[in-house]
Amino acid sequence: MNTFSRHRIRPQLTSVSIWTLAVLVACLGAYALWEYLLPRAPHVANALAGGLLAAGATALGTVPVMFSQTLSDKVQDTMFGFGAGVMLAACAFSLVAPGLEAAGQLGHGPWGSGFIVGGAILLGAAVLLTMDRLLPHEHFIKGKEGIEVHRLRRTWLFVFAIALHNLPEGLAIGVGYVGNDPVQGSALATGIAIQDVPEGLVVALALLSAGYSRAFSVALGMLSGLVEPLGAVVGALVVGWSAELLPWGLGFAAGAMLFVISHEIIPESHRKGHEVFATGGLMIGFVLMMLLDTALG
Repeated sequence: MNTFSRHRIRPQLTSVSIWTLAVLVACLGAYALWEYLLPRAPHVANALAGGLLAAGATALGTVPVMFSQTLSDKVQDTMFGFGAGVMLAACAFSLVAPGLEAAGQLGHGPWGSGFIVGGAILLGAAVLLTMDRLLPHEHFIKGKEGIEVHRLRRTWLFVFAIALHNLPEGLAIGVGYVGNDPVQGSALATGIAIQDVPEGLVVALALLSAGYSRAFSVALGMLSGLVEPLGAVVGALVVGWSAELLPWGLGFAAGAMLFVISHEIIPESHRKGHEVFATGGLMIGFVLMMLLDTALG
């Protein structure tokens, strides 16, 4: 091995070691937090477990990139559509419907419940839109967005973009455990985890195609899922604080997810001319999540 190769490989190995250590520390911290919360706040502990399930599914999806870097655009767009379908069904059956029911149980009539959940949906979308406009980030296809994007390294721009995508999923898991019984909450977390497997694969492949090393692409793709348990805990803590916040929290999470679906996932899946495959993936994902929610609920 020549000197140039050794110098090129060492930084990659060092980077992988740092990311691996970060993952181990995060896992140990999550386990300690779960042990602490389980007897004191079971719904928060369940939300943490659901978020970790989704993060693990994201990490699992990145593994094939270590062995192969080929995945056709058609397959990627089908995966994008599948993820959008799962998230759409999760919004409808696991967030909006329970939100309307929760508002009704608080004494609001049909119109009042509709306005509360509808307002929360719009608020969730508005918050994500504001973050999208202000937070510097870079999409894999659309390019750079947000303010002062040139002052940050490109890696961090990708990190922020992935975080913007995954945060609503984590929030949905957290408020899902508060707004539903544990079985329905687990159905929501399972559905999101299922769509996180191809999502993790697509993220790692996109990083690889952007010029990053294979090891770094896999490591960053794995770490991207850690936003979800964090969002799940925050969502469960905030919404679990007061019953009055439950319909607002469910609607807010639904609005945030709907924004990501419409603003990011569907446009990405249609950008390369594979609309039929993306739509087919969306339909399958929607039906799968609907079956999970209704069968387990």
